Amino acid sequence: MAKSVAIIGASSNRGKFGNKAVRAYLSKGWKVFPVNPREEFIEGIKCYKSIKDLQQKCDRISIYLPPAVTLTIIPELKEALAKEVILNPGAESDELIAALKKSGINPLLICSIWAIGIYPDTL
Repeated sequence: MAKSVAIIGASSNRGKFGNKAVRAYLSKGWKVFPVNPREEFIEGIKCYKSIKDLQQKCDRISIYLPPAVTLTIIPELKEALAKEVILNPGAESDELIAALKKSGINPLLICSIWAIGIYPDTL
């Protein structure tokens, strides 16, 4: 069974990392769940308004949101029970990291695209 990833802050703009991540994970055979409240489809895949709208648990959650926005969805992240939550470069702050850890989520501070062996500039 393919691994699954929710990409919170996914984008239909192919120049943004939230879109590059969707394409990168698809290219590696992952089941991808784009999450963005303003999009219907991203790269031809149904987009979810919120992580809580997914019908399944994901192996990984990759976040491309400003830290202040992510702070507001910590309860949803905790409920999602993903094995890994990645805060991509620019999506982290000391306050957010502390709040996630306090909620029992240990965030990974890496580029989720590099984590699967793809250099983002090649997308």
